[in-house]
Amino acid sequence: MLIAILIGFVFALFLAFAGKFLKGKLSILISLIPLGLFVYFLQYIPSISEGKLLIENHQWIPSFGVNLNFRLDGLALLFSLMITGIGTLVFAYTSSYLKNHIYLDRFYSYLLVFMGAMLGLVLSDNLITLFVFWELTSISSFFLIGFNNTNPDSRRSAQTALAVTGIGGLLFLAGALILGNIAGTYQISEMIPLSEMIGQNAHYVLAVALIFGAAFTKSAQFPFHFWLPGAMKAPTPVSTYLHSATMVKAGIYLLFRLSPVLGGQAFWNTTLLIVGAVTMFYAAFHTLFRTDLKGVLAYSTIAALGILTFLIGLGTHEALLAAGVFILVHALYKATLFLMTGAIDLGTKTRDITALSGLRKVMLPIAVAGILAAISNAGIPPSVGFLGKDLIYESTLHFDHSSAIFLTILAVATNVLIAYAGYVAGVKPFIGKLPTGMENVDFPPLLIWLPPVLLAVLGFVFGIFPGLIQESLIKPI
Repeated sequence: MLIAILIGFVFALFLAFAGKFLKGKLSILISLIPLGLFVYFLQYIPSISEGKLLIENHQWIPSFGVNLNFRLDGLALLFSLMITGIGTLVFAYTSSYLKNHIYLDRFYSYLLVFMGAMLGLVLSDNLITLFVFWELTSISSFFLIGFNNTNPDSRRSAQTALAVTGIGGLLFLAGALILGNIAGTYQISEMIPLSEMIGQNAHYVLAVALIFGAAFTKSAQFPFHFWLPGAMKAPTPVSTYLHSATMVKAGIYLLFRLSPVLGGQAFWNTTLLIVGAVTMFYAAFHTLFRTDLKGVLAYSTIAALGILTFLIGLGTHEALLAAGVFILVHALYKATLFLMTGAIDLGTKTRDITALSGLRKVMLPIAVAGILAAISNAGIPPSVGFLGKDLIYESTLHFDHSSAIFLTILAVATNVLIAYAGYVAGVKPFIGKLPTGMENVDFPPLLIWLPPVLLAVLGFVFGIFPGLIQESLIKPI
């Protein structure tokens, strides 16, 4: 696993010296790196689905209990496949989207560093090692968000994102040190049997509050959500990779991973429930007032992250199952919508939804992808989104508390608003009359329309044949 993590960093270093030879048409070859890693992780599906684990330990600073401990289980495998699978499509998309860009090799270097950091984050079984990769994701995302460094808005957005997530990183380190001191170990798997003792410790609330600070800043929970819409100044491949499928879900991953250690306590569950509920409804409501396609997708992403935090706060088996399914569901349809938005922006030079309509006539494959993604986003059968939304309602209705009905109504209202956002982003630009002046919009290149179409279709394949993911990806979580 260590080699798989380091591959991204090694090739990023390679591009720093030889990247000029991989510009233009040859840049598509860089997509083979995440593709190879995707195939590597695919081979572990049978063993992980049988309940087996892959554990790898390397000494680093043993005197302090800080080692390179890696663990591949169901949760880590799900994230690893998303990071490398969606990464492969994003890398391929980038070769066309930023074709002939003077700094294309530099962009790929940043993407590779980010990919390696995310893999290290989700595979780490040591809190301090996880923190190191956590910070690497923040640093690499700073360069990606600010890639258009001649634009003051891009620079400002990158600085804001780094400041917010950087502060969260410091909170994470403090929380990890306290938690490690309580448990006598930094290894997460060794903390799980000690969860009851940790929950009774006098410093439990402080440790959890610090971990919350880290997770909430990384995953854009209210009131730390403001950095994510600003980060949409980044090129579309960045928005797709960081802000729908990977980085913003790092905070969710941390909460998921530490639930067996810190969960089951009123402070943990109640805080996550309240913060998640406020975030999901607040952000979903704000999608009504956005006219930029990326703005709509940014706030609907924040709402989805709020739903995941809300489900982890519920803490029941049904809720955690719903969260696991929704992580995959959201990654598929939101990555599709971002890639679709990039195609529209590239072809029409605008993302203003009030100026877009009838684009099905000039970019039919993109229209198909957007409409399919909107259907999955709305939770309409036979998409996998239907399964995800159904599981959310099931978990709220079966929640053993007097607030179950209220929570269900809140979840339904949030999803109605998110469904409308999906309609605005995925359907509205393609229906109606084509505006004057857009008749000559070029048909999108293969590598621009194929990745979103593949992701959109996959959402329906998994919806029609849920057994493909039930035993292999969802059950092991």
